[in-house]
Amino acid sequence: MITPLIPLRSFDTQTTSKKPQFGTRSVFLDRDGTLIAEKNYLHRPEDVEIFPGAGAALKRLSDAGFRLIIVTNQSGIGRGYFTLADAERVNAHLARELSASHGVQFSQTYIAPEAPDQPSRGRKPSPQFLFDARDEFGLELGECFMVGDKLIDLECGWNAGVKKSFLVRTGYGDKLALQEPEKLDRAIIVANLCEVADWILNSQPENQN
Repeated sequence: MITPLIPLRSFDTQTTSKKPQFGTRSVFLDRDGTLIAEKNYLHRPEDVEIFPGAGAALKRLSDAGFRLIIVTNQSGIGRGYFTLADAERVNAHLARELSASHGVQFSQTYIAPEAPDQPSRGRKPSPQFLFDARDEFGLELGECFMVGDKLIDLECGWNAGVKKSFLVRTGYGDKLALQEPEKLDRAIIVANLCEVADWILNSQPENQN
């Protein structure tokens, strides 16, 4: 039986000497299929494959003053395929790799461990973790963005009232865009995180922090 999970802070995310000056904006990011290649119930750090260009795109967003926050469903925990500790090790490895290669820092990682048929406080498309982040970091959700490769990611953002939800064509995104376009009328559809960063940064007023 899975008990409700307190949002995780799996690793120290502010370790560099030169820290971006964050305001009230954030980019919320799905993990599997968005930041890293989709694997079948990924639970080993050595199997993590970060998408090309992801680190550089995230660094651009961070340097522009956006917090980076991961929001991930990990139903393999609730199904008994792997443990919460396994998921934390994957997250820590991902954070270390992106920090080492591009100086990227995540402000927070939220994990929903429940299987789809189990009660859950934060499992997407629930917006609860975005509300938690709003309260923790003083965010204006109407100035934030959600990025993912599944409809539940987009719905999570819409349910929270974010400015825009992006569908990346990595992971399951390309199939979704082809098979269910009628459900994506409010989404911004892009190839990858590089195009997410381009869209967001090109839409920002100059000199906004």
